[in-house]
Amino acid sequence: MIRSEILREIAPIIRDHLVICNIGLPSQELHSIDDQPTNFYMLGTMGLSSSIGLGLALAQDKTVISIDGDGSVLTNMGTLPTIANNVADNYILLIIDNGSYGSTGDQPTYTGKKTSLTAVAKACGCENVIEVQDKDLGPVLQKAIDDRKMTVIVCKCDSGNIKLPVITMDPVVIRDRFMKAVAN
Repeated sequence: MIRSEILREIAPIIRDHLVICNIGLPSQELHSIDDQPTNFYMLGTMGLSSSIGLGLALAQDKTVISIDGDGSVLTNMGTLPTIANNVADNYILLIIDNGSYGSTGDQPTYTGKKTSLTAVAKACGCENVIEVQDKDLGPVLQKAIDDRKMTVIVCKCDSGNIKLPVITMDPVVIRDRFMKAVAN
C-alpha cells in the first residue's frame, strides 16, 4: 500500500477525532479523501505536525492524532523525546514510514536503510511504540484510540504518490474551522 491508500483505509477511524496532518501530499490526500473540520492540514512547517498535535493534546481532553511522515520526523528529531517526556494519553502519533520524502519528489530517507524510527522512539523514552505493516494499521489504530494511552505507531508502507491539486482552502479558514471543532 502507498500512503494515500492507507489514509483512505483509516479515514472512517479518524473521522471523529482531531487530526493534525503532515505537510504537502499527505494533507492533500486526506483533504481529497475525507475533508473534515476536525482535520488541520499543515500547508508548511515540515516536521511540526507531531509537535503541534502533542501541544493540542496536552491542552484539552479530545483524542488527537498526528499523521506525520518519516521524512518529517527525521527533520525534527527533538519531537520524539518531547513526546516521551510530556505524556498525553489522548495523543497518538502515526508515522507513515514510506522510506521517502514523498512531498518533495520521493527522495529516499534513512528509514529505508539503517534507521528505525521505532527504535528511536523507544530510545527516546516513548513507552507505547508499535511498528505495523500498512495492511494491519486499521485495527491497531482503533485499539490505540480505544485504549486512551499515548501511542506512537510506525506504519511501514511502500513509497508512492498520487497526483492531486493543492488545497485551495485559505489557511485562515482551515485554522478557524479547526479551532471551532476543537471548542465543540
